[in-house]
Amino acid sequence: MRLHRLGEQPVCLCPPGRRELTQQEAKGIVDRSAREPKHLVRAIGRWGLAALVINSVIGSGIFGLPAIVAADLGRESPFAYLVAAAGIGIVMGCFTEVASQFRQAGGPFLYTRVAFGRLLALEVAWLHWLSRLTAGAAAINLFATYLGYFWPSAQRPLERALLAAAILVVITGVNLLGVKIGAHLSSAFTIAKIAPLLIFAAAGVLYGVAHPAVSPVNPRVATAADWFDASLVLIFAYGGFEGALVPMSEARAPQRDVPFAMAVAFLSVTLIYILVQIVVVRVLPDPAQTDRPLAMAAQVFLGPAGAAFIAVSALLALFGYLSAQMVHVPRMTFALAEQGDLPSVFAAVHNRFRTPYISILVFATLLWAIATVGNFRWNVVLSSASRLITYGLVCGALVVLRRKTPSLASYRLPLGPIFAVIGIALMIVLFAHTTREELGWILATAVIALLNWLATRRHVAANTTTVAEANSAVMEERDRS
Repeated sequence: MRLHRLGEQPVCLCPPGRRELTQQEAKGIVDRSAREPKHLVRAIGRWGLAALVINSVIGSGIFGLPAIVAADLGRESPFAYLVAAAGIGIVMGCFTEVASQFRQAGGPFLYTRVAFGRLLALEVAWLHWLSRLTAGAAAINLFATYLGYFWPSAQRPLERALLAAAILVVITGVNLLGVKIGAHLSSAFTIAKIAPLLIFAAAGVLYGVAHPAVSPVNPRVATAADWFDASLVLIFAYGGFEGALVPMSEARAPQRDVPFAMAVAFLSVTLIYILVQIVVVRVLPDPAQTDRPLAMAAQVFLGPAGAAFIAVSALLALFGYLSAQMVHVPRMTFALAEQGDLPSVFAAVHNRFRTPYISILVFATLLWAIATVGNFRWNVVLSSASRLITYGLVCGALVVLRRKTPSLASYRLPLGPIFAVIGIALMIVLFAHTTREELGWILATAVIALLNWLATRRHVAANTTTVAEANSAVMEERDRS
């Protein structure tokens, strides 16, 4: 069993066959995460991280979900965003405390590994990949839908596949050139998407003040089942923040900046979502009958030019969302490979650009494949369901890490253990309402993670050292040359 030294104290990073790390071992991994990575560049600042979180959350959801939520709840749908915000706010608070202990790449995978061991960490990693792939695929599906406002052929299968390929070639190329360029692209598209949404909300509210709300075509009283369905869908709307915590090896001061970024993102996203939903249900008699609810609503109070403006804004927003995905999701496979849980090729860092180029290319390829075989709603629901387990485990990690490493958190959530238990309970209740198809995909992913664990558990300690030291050695040699 390979040992690493932390100062004068030998620390075992990951003993094979162990389900849970001891306090000494957990602190060893956390302390190891504080070391400055030599093979990646810390280029993401405080506002860049906040923009990355916002861009990871506001994507396809805001432009497609208002119709789906309105179909479930009608005029009551804006309140669903408040309910979802309360629940997801608890989860984000737990994530913030846990994330403030780490400086290396990995996000939820890293947190659950320190708290619960490799097996559950691999389950989280694979479920995270499933949720991010389906979320990105949903964004590509909706991109084709909004492009159909100008070019109806974009929604045909062949044209949609070619369109997805073109989008991913551009975003992949930018991110291969460096995380700083990718982060700047993400920040630019955050501004490009927020401004039109605020214009839409402001114009819609002013229109609502001057005009009475339209009568709904199919008024209905929402049932408890409708509220559960809407809540599960809105997990997708608020989800994605966890992915922005993955590339922390490339953030300048993650332990300081994560609480700020999460708070800014949560408040901004909640305000925008509620205003947009209010406008949609007030001006459209039946929002559920359109795939482009914001464009159709804008046509009512801004005319055809306004609808075209919103459609273009949606395309920019979805492109920005995908650019954010390309920044943080490949860092998950990079982190897995560095820990020895995937083949070392996934931890390969480009000698010139210092980006995990193999992980980026693999993610882009799989994202294209899923986008061409699924549709928006299917990808949304599966992405939401797969996140519930990750959220519940990270809430549990807060309780465990307060016991194992009580002095390392830069931010402590008030009443943290109580909120963690509430967060776990909420995730269990929502997961109980998933369908058989969604459960089948999640179970299949869990089995793959289990096989991954069985295949690598005997070699993890040696592989961890080999990959990490190889990356550092390559970059140190380049710096000297």
